[in-house]
Amino acid sequence: MRALDEELQDLAGHYRRFAEVEAAGVSPQYAELAAAVAGDADVLEFLGSLPRAKRQANLLLGALTFLHGAPPADGAQLHERVLGDADRLRTTMLARATQTNEAARCAALLPVLATLPGPLALIEVGASAGLCLYPDRYGYEYPTGPVGDAASPVQLRCTVTGDGPVPTGVPEVVARAGIDLNPLDPADPDDVAWLQALIWPGMDERRARLGAAAAVAAREPAEIVRGDLVDQLPGLVARMPREATVVVFHTAVLAYLDDAAREQFVQTVGGLPVRWGSQEGVSVLPAVRDRLPEQPAAEESRFLLALDGEPLAYTAPHGGRLDWLPGAARLSGRRGG
Repeated sequence: MRALDEELQDLAGHYRRFAEVEAAGVSPQYAELAAAVAGDADVLEFLGSLPRAKRQANLLLGALTFLHGAPPADGAQLHERVLGDADRLRTTMLARATQTNEAARCAALLPVLATLPGPLALIEVGASAGLCLYPDRYGYEYPTGPVGDAASPVQLRCTVTGDGPVPTGVPEVVARAGIDLNPLDPADPDDVAWLQALIWPGMDERRARLGAAAAVAAREPAEIVRGDLVDQLPGLVARMPREATVVVFHTAVLAYLDDAAREQFVQTVGGLPVRWGSQEGVSVLPAVRDRLPEQPAAEESRFLLALDGEPLAYTAPHGGRLDWLPGAARLSGRRGG
């Protein structure tokens, strides 16, 4: 590989880390492709021509999948597609964002929502197509048994460890809304195709679930406001029904903000009459991480679920697992109504 400048060397390091840490063991095909990018000077130069926020591995691989109907078979085909279709690829990567919308994350959210006094008004920041705004429209299977709508096309299984709240039903939701810089429409086939393209190879169950959840959301559209989450949140909260407990929540969103914007969001949500639910990587919210009974391992890849800044559980990034922390035990006897 010809010599790269320092900026492109850092970019190569990002792709190597994605291959070795994030994709390894989860999607061998994506691990192989990301490793190929790290060693391909031509592809790295293409990426280096994009704004920094548009260079990440998920966006490149998702855009290639979206444009060609399937991910590249190997590094050689990736090289060919990037160089041979650079204009369309650049346009897609500049117009789109990594807006993974995984309904299975509701399985970790539901036990916490069920402890809050109802009815609930849900606001998701970084809502994408809003598929996580429908926890009351899905069915669930916990170790304690089934919960929710057994006839729903979206059925979510969740492994649970530790002592935490066990849901016996779903809360009443009287309003649901979201905020996103680039809202997606679950009734738009092109937007749904983009979300499908963001699902990694080998995750066929996620792909089927996304289609089913999009159909649920399309039948009962939520209000998704276009704009900055800090700017739009106060006004959206003010429009929620007065009788409802307003819950502002987000998953894998704040990592995309810089430190100043992240702190501004935390201050904003803390000053509003809402409950605040977060599911983010453990390093994203240091004030939450620092309240853990034990500090996480450096390689911890699970998300940290918190309510009002109090860490309650580790969760699988794409749903399906909930590992309660000691602090969750205090919620076990509390039920919403």
